[in-house]
Amino acid sequence: MESGTSAATASALIVRYHEIGLKGGNRAFFERRLVENLRAALADCPGLRADRIRGRILVRAEIPAERLAAAAARVFGVASLSPAVEVPAEVEAIAAEGRRRLAAALRSSFAGRDRIPFRVRVNRADKRFPLRSAELERALGERLLPDHPALQVDLSHPELTLEVDLRPEGTWVFAERRPGPGGLPVGVMGRVLCLLSGGIDSPVAAWLAMKRGMRVDLVSFYSFPHVGPQLREKLIRQARALSRWQPRCQLSIVPFTAIQEAIRDCCPAPYRTVLYRRAMQRLAGRLARRVRAKALVTGESVGQVASQTLENLAVIEEACPLPVLRPLVCMDKQEIVDLARRIGTLEISHLPAPDCCTVFQPEHPVIYGRLDEALAAEAALDLPALTAEALRGTERLRFPE
Repeated sequence: MESGTSAATASALIVRYHEIGLKGGNRAFFERRLVENLRAALADCPGLRADRIRGRILVRAEIPAERLAAAAARVFGVASLSPAVEVPAEVEAIAAEGRRRLAAALRSSFAGRDRIPFRVRVNRADKRFPLRSAELERALGERLLPDHPALQVDLSHPELTLEVDLRPEGTWVFAERRPGPGGLPVGVMGRVLCLLSGGIDSPVAAWLAMKRGMRVDLVSFYSFPHVGPQLREKLIRQARALSRWQPRCQLSIVPFTAIQEAIRDCCPAPYRTVLYRRAMQRLAGRLARRVRAKALVTGESVGQVASQTLENLAVIEEACPLPVLRPLVCMDKQEIVDLARRIGTLEISHLPAPDCCTVFQPEHPVIYGRLDEALAAEAALDLPALTAEALRGTERLRFPE
């Protein structure tokens, strides 16, 4: 579509939601949070306004809506959005802008096509407009089709749709619907803490938790010098990438060297990874209480590695009383990789930097762990002192920085 300051420049962004519309008496609460999150995502835009208008959010700023769309498309709760032009509520004015919208769409998306299934769709929420929806659709079609011979009317399966939204607040014309991420606005379901390992899975788990309306803070574990500074930089890059999907994000980096060395020196080798994970859950639970997080989130998927059998997951989970959410629990690896690519974390996750669970890894890890054996192994450790030391050394980073 066209850009610049001409009459054909989109002057507003029409934002639609889906699941929020099903919330009944609580709908206004969800709508308000969506508006707040849109304002936060677009805070750098001069003259920004975001207002609720009967089942839609109307976003306007002193820049073309094309430039608003990319950021708004990363706001959870948005089902779809359209850069739109506001026009007078008059047939000829609507047709003139429709002509410009169609010309732009044909140039950008349908160049060289000699037949394009097409329709006009009108939403007449303002009943004061003299023509009914079907009547205005026909009137616009009669004015527009002679200018574009490639357009062939197809009401059932159009590839190009010119839409008109007639409302008491104004009249908007657009020819494009861009998908949003869907879900619920971040924050409506409270705060959670996600264990971020540096791999492919945990950023995807964090993203899916955000999609269900949770504000996601992150916690990672750092065993220097057994893992290098490359891991710390990788974790920061992952956190920065995830922060683009919610208004604010905090990353806590917990020193984990002393705990891993104690487990190596004092506990049975096959249980090392399970005990690492129990220590991580324990520390994450303590940090979660400090920020009033209601649950932990992990990237675990049943059977993917030895520590993710049902038996081992149960042993690990027992270390923390908070609920543990596992958004990936039944996904296979390719599904997770595809989603990581879509949300922009896959390339970062592929950077060479081993995580803490690879340190002192046993040759034969336990597959069907038992809680009594894990507790007996931990009896050789001074867990209160190790946990307190790690919490004292925790580094906290906030995004946006």
